[in-house]
Formats: sequence, C-alpha cells, structure tokens
Amino acid sequence: MRRHDRIAAAQLRRAIDRLGLLQIDSVNVLVRAHYLPLFSRLGAYDRTLLDVVMAARPKRFFEYWGHEASLLPIDCQPLLRWRMARALRGEGIWKPLEPFAGEKRAEADAMLDRIRAEGPLAASDVAGSRAAKGMWVWSDAKHALEWLFWAGLIAATHRRGSFERVYDLPERVLPRAVLDLGTPGGVDARRALLARSAEALGVATADDLRDYYRIPAADVRLPIRQLVDEGTLVPVQVRGWRQQAYLHRDARAGRRIEGAALLSPFDPLVWHRPRTERLFGFRYRLEIYTPAHKREHGYYVLPFLLDGMLVARVDLKADRKAGVLIVQRAHVEPEAPHCTVERLVDELLRMAAWLELPNLAVAPTAAIDPLLATFAPTPGR
Repeated sequence: MRRHDRIAAAQLRRAIDRLGLLQIDSVNVLVRAHYLPLFSRLGAYDRTLLDVVMAARPKRFFEYWGHEASLLPIDCQPLLRWRMARALRGEGIWKPLEPFAGEKRAEADAMLDRIRAEGPLAASDVAGSRAAKGMWVWSDAKHALEWLFWAGLIAATHRRGSFERVYDLPERVLPRAVLDLGTPGGVDARRALLARSAEALGVATADDLRDYYRIPAADVRLPIRQLVDEGTLVPVQVRGWRQQAYLHRDARAGRRIEGAALLSPFDPLVWHRPRTERLFGFRYRLEIYTPAHKREHGYYVLPFLLDGMLVARVDLKADRKAGVLIVQRAHVEPEAPHCTVERLVDELLRMAAWLELPNLAVAPTAAIDPLLATFAPTPGR
C-alpha cells in the first residue's frame, strides 16, 4: 500500500474517481467520514484540500444519493437520473418524504419557487414549523427540501461548517455540459453503475455490485447479464464463496497487498458487511445506534488492515479541545500476526498527526496490554 509524502488536489480527484464515490456521514466523533478513505489510501493530506476540491467550480464532484449520501464524480449525474425520476413519483425514498410527491406537492413547489427567487437556502434558513427535539425529527420545510433534492429538482451547493446542506437550482450548481447530456434509459444507467462498482471492487457477487450504488435487487439481473455478454464482467468461482462471483475484465488477480491502514466504518472496502466477512473472515457491525452497554467493540470502530488482512479494530475518539486521539477500546483478531500491535500504534500515531492531535492516549477499557504499556491511560477513564 503506497503512501505519498506530498498529496496534491489531482491525487485526491483521481482517488475519488477510482473509488467511484465517497460516503458522507454526519458523525464527527473522529473526523467526517468522507475524509478517511483518502487518508487510508494516500496517507496524510491537507483536509482543506478536499474541501477545495468539493467546492471548486465548475464542479467535478457533486452530492447525491449514491451509497447513502455520497460525493460522486460529476459524470455520474446522468446515471442517477432514474433514481431522481423514481423519487419524483414518490418511489424508493424515505417514507416521510413520499407525500411531497403527491398531496404535499404544492408545499414542495412553493419551496422550489422560493429558492428560484431568493437563491441558495438551507433548512435552517427556511421559516416554518420547527422540528421537535431529536436527531431524526425534521420540520416540514426540511422534508420538502430533502424530497426536492432526492428528486433532482434542487442540488447541494456545499455544506456549512455545521454540516448542513445548502441547496440551489441544479442549473446554478452543476455544469451546463452535464445537465445537457441525454438521460440514459434505466437499464443502461444501472449497467454503467454496476460496471463502475465492478471496477472498484475487482471481484464481487451480484449483491456486492448492486450494494455499491444501492441499486434495488430487482434491477440488476438484466444489466449484469449484459455486462457478461459484452465481456466487462467475467463469471468466476471464488473458493469459499457460495454465490456466483464476477471479475472485472481489468482486475489483476493474485497481487499481494502490503501495508497498514485504519479504515472508516464507511469505507468502500468494508461498508458491505457480508462481503467483509467473505473476504476477510471478519465480522464487523456498526454499533453507533446500539445502547452503550450492549456494544461489543465500541461506538466508532475502525478496522485495521495489515498486509491484506483485517487483524484488529479500535474505537477512536478525537478530543480536539485537549488535543488527544483517544483509543477507547481495542481488539486484536485471534490469527493476527505478532507485529499487529506495533504496526497499529504506528498507524494511530500517523492518524493523530494527520488530525493535528499532539497526543495519543489509551483508555483502560482498551483491553490490549501492549497498548497500555506504550501510552499512559487517559486520566479519569
């Protein structure tokens, strides 16, 4: 796994293009999720550089629903218009948004007219009913904006420091050259997305391929068959896999990957948990929404990749005020090599430096004696 000393914007752009998308998530206990996959692959880079890449005009990347909320290459926009068209009909979206495709359409249209007249708006800018307290309780205005966004009637210009999306008309956000491109048929668009999935994954099952861009299971059989017929996908059998697998024609098999990296819970390498188990024999679950006393491994747990194997996992927290990266819990896999803890410490130090946290501390609950021996426990923990 090659790390770079000086990372420029062009390298970030190429990495996003290779991955096909970066998932965006609001949890900020360590660092926003979209920053981490690039650090895992390229090494320490200036995070403000990614902010510049995201905000640059004309836009080379845009935000939409790819694999959940995602940052996507701009040439992906026509390939997702079938999803926008379904959302416009109230299909394939979060249930509370469905009424805006029907009985509440006038409310959404009024919001669209306001954006057209006033310019970019965020939910907090919009007067109207206030949301009740709670993470997932939204105001009607927020619901209307989200439906308009899902339906492609508005686009995200950027996110504020609070991580709130700001919306405007697509023609004021996205390049005209992209908006003027013809809209491919649904099957053609999904075939192109599945090909991108296959290129990013190398070898994958149909379920792996469809999960990458969250394509419904009913919509993948025909485009996968077409990709096989044209030679983009080669059906193969993978030892230990019960499912039919497909190899992308450009994938190179048999390479040994060396190096170490901490992976975000939302990294494309591990976000589809069944694939993670098949590839690495590593059972991994996101426990953010699990009550604390029921968590097995912790709140924000990063798998540790070492020489092509997932050998450990660490629950991390950034205490920005104190300047400390805290290892709250840690677990090493039974078959991990003897050098695992030493290599893990190296990566933790590298991550702390990247996040501009001068200190690394280990909580007593980390449960790995060598880590405790290396760093003083966090006070009061």
